[in-house]
Amino acid sequence: MGREYRSLRDPNGTYTRRDLSRETMGLENTRGPRDVLITDVQTVMVDGTFPWTLVRVYTDAGVVGTGEAYWGAGVPELIERMVPFLVGENPLDIDRLYEHLVQKMSGEGSIEGVTVTAISGIEVALHDLAGKLLGVPAYQLLGGKYRDTVRMYCDCHTEDEANPEACAEEADRVVTELGYDGLKFDLDVPSEHTMDPANRHLRPPEIREMVAVIERVTERVGDRADVAFDCHWSFAGNSAERLADAVEPYDVWWLEDPVPPANFDVQERVTRSTTTPIATGENRYRATEHRRLVDGAVDIIAPDLPKVGGMRETRKIAGIADRQHVPVAMHNVSSPIGTMASAQVAAAIPNQLAVEYHSYELDWWGDLVEESVIENGRIEIPEQPGLGLTLDMDLLADHLVEGETLFE
Repeated sequence: MGREYRSLRDPNGTYTRRDLSRETMGLENTRGPRDVLITDVQTVMVDGTFPWTLVRVYTDAGVVGTGEAYWGAGVPELIERMVPFLVGENPLDIDRLYEHLVQKMSGEGSIEGVTVTAISGIEVALHDLAGKLLGVPAYQLLGGKYRDTVRMYCDCHTEDEANPEACAEEADRVVTELGYDGLKFDLDVPSEHTMDPANRHLRPPEIREMVAVIERVTERVGDRADVAFDCHWSFAGNSAERLADAVEPYDVWWLEDPVPPANFDVQERVTRSTTTPIATGENRYRATEHRRLVDGAVDIIAPDLPKVGGMRETRKIAGIADRQHVPVAMHNVSSPIGTMASAQVAAAIPNQLAVEYHSYELDWWGDLVEESVIENGRIEIPEQPGLGLTLDMDLLADHLVEGETLFE
């Protein structure tokens, strides 16, 4: 006997889908996880380090899943556009729903870009929701875990980021006082020696300034921490090659995003020109684009989970990278929700290196959820169902982007 459904959206804007066949058979009160239906999807934007976009998927069983999409204009509007494609569906069918959204949103550009990011936020929320319905942590939905704790690396900043001594002092503080053994500093900072930033050319004195920062920071932390340096896609191919060559004598964890992301061939040329490890990936989407990177164009792959396609897509990227013996260092500028989603995936893959933490200067970051998230540079993976986090709604309400309203 086939099921008969009726989908409605009430005056408050909430979708419902009633299973009329179950009601007719008198089974409406004998429900299992396969009988749960999605009723609505909502978003709020939080005024954090970035305007974080939190996503919640609601069900007719009263169970709610929380996720996060990478920040950016248009994400909430795209998620609202997808609500009718999800209402009435079973939230356990994560893969099918993901592909369903990709197909339905093809006209809005679901191959890459902000549409993928919007889908990512829903996908993360579905993992939280499915874990709660099944009573298992999110990592279990990805095949189980390799490790109980995940290493975090701290993205560090100073008021004078071109000052080697200031960077060294901050590196020492983050290691000694905060307990991190993985750090990252920016190299693409303003320089008095830059003549024309539009041409992406690095002059010799600019390279010397960058090397001075690298030398002082790595010397200061020694073997206590690994240190990476970020270039934010700022340099031309030859300039990136010269910088990477100048960095080779130092203990650099990796040099991140030295060239713009659009040209795979230039990326590969820079990577193969040096023994300095090269990392990139945060501005690439889905597993297909990352496959091209791990096929010789990168030493370390750095996908951003709430941007790249979500938890299962990141798991796929890690699998592709593992076959090429490439480690994964996830880019992450998220709230605790997206950060924990990254950590859950990091626990479930063999080639995990570290997950970024970008908000160490925001004193209320960890208070956004009721549970402790990062301790001494590590995340202990929770055994609670789903992501294992509970939003503090009062604190959330205090930090909404202007004009936003709290989840209903």
